[in-house]
Amino acid sequence: MKVRVMDTTLRDGHQCLMATRLKTEDMLPLCGDLNKVGFHSLEVWGGATFDSALRFLKEDPWERLRALRRALPDSKLQMLLRGQNVLGYRHYADDVVREFVRLSIKNGIDIIRVFDALNDMRNIETSIKAIKEFGGHAQGAVVYTVSPLHTIEHFVGTARAMVEMGVDSLCIKDMAGILAPHAAFELTSRLKKEFDLPLEIHSHYSSGMASMAYLKAIEAGVDIIDTALSPLALGTSQPCTESMVAALQGTPYDLGLDMGLLAKISQELKERKEKYAEGKNIYHGVDIHVLSSQIPGGMMSNFVSQLGADVDKLPQVIEEVPRVRADLGFPPLVTPSSQIVGSQAVLNVLAGGRYKMVSNEVKNYLAGQYGRAPGPVDEGFRKKIIGDTPVLECRPADLLLPELPAARKEVAPYLEQEEDVLTYVLFPQVAQNFLKDRQAAKYGVDFNLAEKAKEQGYPT
Repeated sequence: MKVRVMDTTLRDGHQCLMATRLKTEDMLPLCGDLNKVGFHSLEVWGGATFDSALRFLKEDPWERLRALRRALPDSKLQMLLRGQNVLGYRHYADDVVREFVRLSIKNGIDIIRVFDALNDMRNIETSIKAIKEFGGHAQGAVVYTVSPLHTIEHFVGTARAMVEMGVDSLCIKDMAGILAPHAAFELTSRLKKEFDLPLEIHSHYSSGMASMAYLKAIEAGVDIIDTALSPLALGTSQPCTESMVAALQGTPYDLGLDMGLLAKISQELKERKEKYAEGKNIYHGVDIHVLSSQIPGGMMSNFVSQLGADVDKLPQVIEEVPRVRADLGFPPLVTPSSQIVGSQAVLNVLAGGRYKMVSNEVKNYLAGQYGRAPGPVDEGFRKKIIGDTPVLECRPADLLLPELPAARKEVAPYLEQEEDVLTYVLFPQVAQNFLKDRQAAKYGVDFNLAEKAKEQGYPT
C-alpha cells in the first residue's frame, strides 16, 4: 500500500517549536527542493500563521500564501481552518467564513483541513459547503481526545457526520500527542472499514508515542501521515520525516522519498532557523505528563506567561486543568477550548479558590456560544456561573448578522486588496495597525499622527 506524506514544516512545525516565527524570506529558498520531493501536500498556512505573521513578523499573510504558491508550482498546498472560528478565537458570521474560504482557494490553497474544537459538526458545515463550492478539497478532522465520553463510536459518529456533509477525505487530529499505538490501529481500522475515503493521521511527539501510533495506523490502512523535517520535528511537533522514511524503507509501506534531498533541505532549514532566538536550543524531547493532563505544548508557554511571578504555581495549574475540563463536559484541548480551559485553571489557582473569578469565555461556553459541549454539564454548576442566562440550542452562528459590509466601510481608507477586509475582520486592532504601517511605508504618511491631529481639530 502506497503511504503518502504531508509535510508540516512550514506551518505546524515552526508553530509548535518556534512560536510561528519563521519568516517568508526563510521559507522561499527551501521551496525549490521541497517542490521536488513528491509530498502528498505541504501544510503552509492556517492555524496561528495568519495572526503571527501580522502581529509579530509584520508580514501580509496573503502575500506569503501567494509567494509560496508561486514557489511550489507542482505541490498541493494545505491549510488548517477552525470551522466557524476561521483563524480567530470567536465565531464569525457565515459571510466571513465563505469569503475566507473563497479567497484562500483563489490565492493558492488546494486542501483545507476543517475542525471544530468541540466536534460540534454544526460549526463546520458552512466551511465544508464553501470549500466544495469554490473548488477546494475539504478534509474533515476528527479531534481526538481521551475522556469517558470519547469512545471509538463517538469518533466514528463524528466522521460519519462529516462524510454526510460531503468531505473529500478524513483526518484523525491528535493535537496533544496522546493517541496510543493500539488505539491508533483500532480507530484507523474502524474509519477505513466504515468510509471509503482517504484517511490522514496527525499527531504530535509530546508523549513520545506518535511514531509508534503512525506505524500502527499505517498497518491498519491509513493513507497519509503528517511529518516535519528534522530541524522542526519531535518535541511538541510532528514525527520526523526522515526517520519515518528510513523506518519504512524496503517494506510494503515504503514512502519512496529521496533521503539525500530531504537531508539537503533539512541542513538549510537548520541553518536558517538558528538565526532566530526562538529557533535556538529547541527542545525536541518528551513530556510524559501530557498523558494525564492532555495539555498541548503551546499551552505550557501560555501558562508561564499568565502566571508571571507566580510561575512556581505551574504544577497546581497543570493539576487543575483536567478538573476544569471535566466541569465543562470534557472539551478537547485544542484552540479555542484549550485557551478557555487553561485560562480558567490559572484563575482558579491564582484566586485561591475554584471559580471565585470566572472568565467571560467560560461564561460564554456554558451559555452555548461556542457550540454544544461534548458531554453533560452539571446544571447546578452552570447556574452558579451564568445564573439564569439562557443556553443556546441553535448553531451559534445562526444569531450572527453579516459582518463584511460594515468591515469594508471601516477599513476603506487602508484598502489595497479585497483580502484586507478579511484580515481586518479576523484581527481588527492588529490588522488596522498593520494596514496603517503599510500605507505609511508606501506613501510616507504617519496615519496615527494624522488621526490624532484630526481628533484635536487640526487640518490633515
